[in-house]
Amino acid sequence: MTSQPPEPSPRPVPPGGLRASHDDREAVVERLRDAAAEGRIDFDELDARLEQALTSRTHAELAVLTADLPQVDSPASRPPLVLKGGVYGASRGPGRWEVPGHVIAHGGVGGVKLDFTRVECRLTEVAVEAHGEIAGVTVVIPDGWAADTGGVDPGIGGLTDKTTPDRLPGTPLIRLTGTGGAGGVVVRHPNRRERRKLESNPAQGQVY
Repeated sequence: MTSQPPEPSPRPVPPGGLRASHDDREAVVERLRDAAAEGRIDFDELDARLEQALTSRTHAELAVLTADLPQVDSPASRPPLVLKGGVYGASRGPGRWEVPGHVIAHGGVGGVKLDFTRVECRLTEVAVEAHGEIAGVTVVIPDGWAADTGGVDPGIGGLTDKTTPDRLPGTPLIRLTGTGGAGGVVVRHPNRRERRKLESNPAQGQVY
């Protein structure tokens, strides 16, 4: 019986060699347009760089196009927002607030509530690490946003997902991880009382 030669193991991808997505290319296009508006590059150079950006295949090729431009403080690069319920509880929202790429919530004894209904977030994804502990964590997202709860360990308190899977284009995905603890983790759309408040005060959300 002839033995088969072992299959070659996949070669590691070199730094910057990962394939770029449409969103990656679009982000670079917007940065180049902003740089031209700021007077950092002229319009002939803008046209040349835009053409390269739209045809770039890897992150390394895109990085070259903005290497000589100042780094932008983007929400995705900011430190995580940490909320601790403690004894009296903690919340963020429903007013306008700055959404980072990563939120960590510890329910503690008082509980934590995260309300995204008054924000317009340009991030494609927001990571929410929720630990229910004693009183639990509640996450409220607008209609049209979606949540991925596959990374949550329900624990004793459980995981309650009352969101719909119908995600509108351009809205972020809330990617939940963490543990339910004793208090549990809840992710949902606004309830009736919250909807009445939103309808009575239809203020515009802030883009971050």
